[in-house]
Amino acid sequence: MVPNDAPLRLNLDGAALVANWRWLSETAAAPAGAAVKADGYGLGARDVSRRLAEAGCRDFFVATWAEADALGTLPFGAALSVLHGVREEDMAAALASRARPVLNSAAMVARWKAAAPGRPCDVMIDTGMNRLGLSAEEAVSGLLDGLEIDLLMSHLACADEPGHQMNERQRARFAEIRGRVSALRASLANSAGACLGPAYGCDLIRPGLGLYGGIPRSEAAGHIAQVVRIEAQILQIRDVPAGDTVGYGATFTAPTPVRVAILNLGYADGYLRAFAGKGMARAGDRPCPLVGRVSMDLIAADVGEADVGEGDWLSVDYALETAAAMTGLSQYELLTGLGSRYQRRWND
Repeated sequence: MVPNDAPLRLNLDGAALVANWRWLSETAAAPAGAAVKADGYGLGARDVSRRLAEAGCRDFFVATWAEADALGTLPFGAALSVLHGVREEDMAAALASRARPVLNSAAMVARWKAAAPGRPCDVMIDTGMNRLGLSAEEAVSGLLDGLEIDLLMSHLACADEPGHQMNERQRARFAEIRGRVSALRASLANSAGACLGPAYGCDLIRPGLGLYGGIPRSEAAGHIAQVVRIEAQILQIRDVPAGDTVGYGATFTAPTPVRVAILNLGYADGYLRAFAGKGMARAGDRPCPLVGRVSMDLIAADVGEADVGEGDWLSVDYALETAAAMTGLSQYELLTGLGSRYQRRWND
């Protein structure tokens, strides 16, 4: 449990989270679930799922049974699916849970039929990504006969790639299989897939990145709102003489006297070394560029004549699309790498 007086904060915008969920649903012309795996992409799965459930979300997705257990019972009778399915080692947890497994292989199908006949499940079909899922041939072979399939799903490999022909090929393959498999609902699109429009919406979309402020495709720019903002406390102010250096490797040399704030933030918190020389803190509206390397627990920012001192807080730029372009990291890495030392403070 992170104390309320911890020197590092994630300010999380609950209204933006819900607005992003609604925009993705409207764009795909389909109901939207929510991927809350990896502890809600680093924001806190319980907090995310509660806010989205209150807004009307009724389908949630995690990767593993451990994540399902940590999430607990969802409000409003919302459903939970476990994307990685059921290994033999998962069966006890799966049978004790209300969550549905996503069956990805013939062995999983056989395992579920034997252990839980008549109990609902989901099924993943591989339509070209060659990751998890049954082949098209397996799906229509009769293997799935006797299963109570709630959600038949597949996953787009290139939805975030502009104009990629793979998207239409996968959509057509999935539509053909859907017509030959008995299931209550079908789902194909993630956040980027939702941006491709109603042809990809099916009966349900499964957004992740876009919920949390990531821009999955250019169509989302100007519509998806930032959810995550970082604030770090100043631990010390240093007056660095001209010619002195800052940080490991002495990579920054002060060209003139520089006033530097040492902030409680580093790569152990997911603020990685790729931000060195590029990242920006802010004292109010005043930009305070990072100087020197990012350390495990600390960064340094040139605060100039800003009226700040020890114990004050600076915001740190973390708009995902911009940060990804700046650092070469993916928006997914930027979110899921956020560490456990932040106060996570929701503003609804």
